[in-house]
Amino acid sequence: MLPGFMIQYGKMRAREGRMARKIVITSGKGGVGKTTVCCNLAVQLARQGYRVIVCDLDFGLNNADVVLGVENRALYDVLDAVEGRCRPKQALVSHPRYPTLHVLSSNRVLERYVSPQAIRLILDSLAPQFDFILIDSPAGIEDGFHRAASCAEEALLVTTPHISALRDADRVAGILKSYKFASVGLVVNQVRRERRRGGMLTPDEISAALRIPLVGIVTEEDKIFRENVLSRSRAFRALAEACVNLPQIEKRRRK
Repeated sequence: MLPGFMIQYGKMRAREGRMARKIVITSGKGGVGKTTVCCNLAVQLARQGYRVIVCDLDFGLNNADVVLGVENRALYDVLDAVEGRCRPKQALVSHPRYPTLHVLSSNRVLERYVSPQAIRLILDSLAPQFDFILIDSPAGIEDGFHRAASCAEEALLVTTPHISALRDADRVAGILKSYKFASVGLVVNQVRRERRRGGMLTPDEISAALRIPLVGIVTEEDKIFRENVLSRSRAFRALAEACVNLPQIEKRRRK
């Protein structure tokens, strides 16, 4: 099928179901670009006309609002919605440039336990009005990761080709499979365009090792060269298209 047709097909399927697809974006370790991938994916989906929420569940280290440039616009956060100080929709911050993109910020100070069920109720109440809810998860496999994963139905695992990142990604991959998600995809970030060095695996080799289908490759950032910036932009557009079609990719893989 042509990419344009697949985008329109994905839009129709998302809106026919009347419930947003909830996708957790996670990683094995910090510093692999998980939040950057999440926010750029959200922007590309919004540019294609999808209604998107970025839900930041990385309590204490929340940066999604900063990456998207709306950190000074938030009046409420997800905890305010959970504890009844505002309605869920009031906690959303609209992006000034992309009107179909919204951010649900988290709190920098988490003083008490917040259950996955409480977060899920908030997201479920918003789901009928949106096409995608991208959940930015804390790195690792602690309670915050499980809180975020419990609120999702699909997952994207972000890693880099570095050995330390791959070891942690392998641990997360095994846990993601235990959640029985409808689909799980792999995004390899910070890939060098030149030939690999120091024994780094290629994205395809990483996918095979983790046994997760590869849906996105993002080159290493180098703002000096304009062609690299353009390459990363194309990479995120391709990732958005793959994300739209992730259920179909998973069905083909399981046959």
